[in-house]
Amino acid sequence: MRRLIFSKTFSGRAVDRDLVVLGSLLAAACQSVGTPRQPISVSAVAVPVAEAVEPIGSAAGRSTSPRASETRGLWVVRSTLVHPDSVRAMVARAAGAGFNTLLVQVRGRGDAYYSGGIEPRADGIQNRPAFDPLALTVREAHARGIEVHAWMNVHLISSASTISRAPTHLVNARPGLLAVPRELAEELYNVDPASAGYLERLVAHARANSDRIEGLYTSPSAPQVKERVYAVAMDLVERYEIDGVHLDYVRYPSGAFDYSRAALDRFRIWIDGRLTDDQRAEFVSASEQNPMAFVEAFPEPWADFRRSQITDLVERIYRGMKRRRPDALLSVAVLPNAQDSFVHRYQDWEGWLRRGIVDVVAPMAYSPDDGLFEQAISHAAGVAGPGRVWAGVGAYLTTYEGTLRKIDITQRVGVRGFLLFSYDWSVAYGPVAGGRSFLERVGRGAQTVDR
Repeated sequence: MRRLIFSKTFSGRAVDRDLVVLGSLLAAACQSVGTPRQPISVSAVAVPVAEAVEPIGSAAGRSTSPRASETRGLWVVRSTLVHPDSVRAMVARAAGAGFNTLLVQVRGRGDAYYSGGIEPRADGIQNRPAFDPLALTVREAHARGIEVHAWMNVHLISSASTISRAPTHLVNARPGLLAVPRELAEELYNVDPASAGYLERLVAHARANSDRIEGLYTSPSAPQVKERVYAVAMDLVERYEIDGVHLDYVRYPSGAFDYSRAALDRFRIWIDGRLTDDQRAEFVSASEQNPMAFVEAFPEPWADFRRSQITDLVERIYRGMKRRRPDALLSVAVLPNAQDSFVHRYQDWEGWLRRGIVDVVAPMAYSPDDGLFEQAISHAAGVAGPGRVWAGVGAYLTTYEGTLRKIDITQRVGVRGFLLFSYDWSVAYGPVAGGRSFLERVGRGAQTVDR
């Protein structure tokens, strides 16, 4: 999940927000928990247990507590999920600070931070084959009445700097399913995606534009991509007693994507029924010289086509979840500027709320400015009611006092709750004061604010 910046609303350089917490890998996550407040004891974290944890598939693994009336949540980046001790410490810290919801990143870059998935096991847990981070999180959290939501990065499939070595990773196994930028469209149009040069050009482009592109994305219109993401989500819902699925990066990286040959061909088929015979003949002929002929001639339908690819996947996941687990929530991390999201990223989250195909949206309103933050959250609350909004608070961009002010705003606006980005940053870099960690200070401070 990235630091999200938009014209007229937020300003600054766009960066991959996962990078903010890279310094909080195992050393920070596994450091001594200290003496947490009741009801969590130090022994709950310190006593070693076997690493092997079976996926929780029965009601015995569920929290018996009713769903919290106010969500006080944490985004937990995958760097915390690499060791059993860091998982236990994370849950204990969250409980001790009064948080009641964890969104744990189990699909970070087209991989699996859990066991038995259809995607390759993440590099970070390869050396612990018996360790299931998601199962352990669910067990520890539900024992304390804390909800667990499986956080999936949808279309961001790989960083450009580090490509998975797993041959079954989608980047290596099916490079033809990657999104192509307009800049490379004509160059790659007749290149075999199975050739080494195809992937190399996409990686080189992403690296050269790392200030605005987080990495490699999958093609949202590819049926194989949709099927894979859907299958991952359904597998998680069926095998783990999670409280919900949280989608992130369910959008195009920008309007400059996806110009892969397969996506252009799919658009031609999609628009064919709207064309007259004369138009069809004209543009089929033109496309023989210019592969971009159709998209250049029909920019609005081209935008509608791309938008529909994102919406179709979200709706399918929602309906699939509700058939299997009606009580599980589908939440989506969204860009706070709804117009920018709709026009440039093809993420129509306002439409999703109105159609009822998501339960909750989490606008990532990562601005240090309280006024801009309130504007973004209030707008989201006005679309389909405050009960369907989690306010995303970027703690790493503000101070302790600024974080509490934003939590106060969420309570005044009356939304469903807030999510702090992130647990990992708070533990590794958040300022300590009075012997209390940043996480504990924020958690306890939030509880003192009355609506």
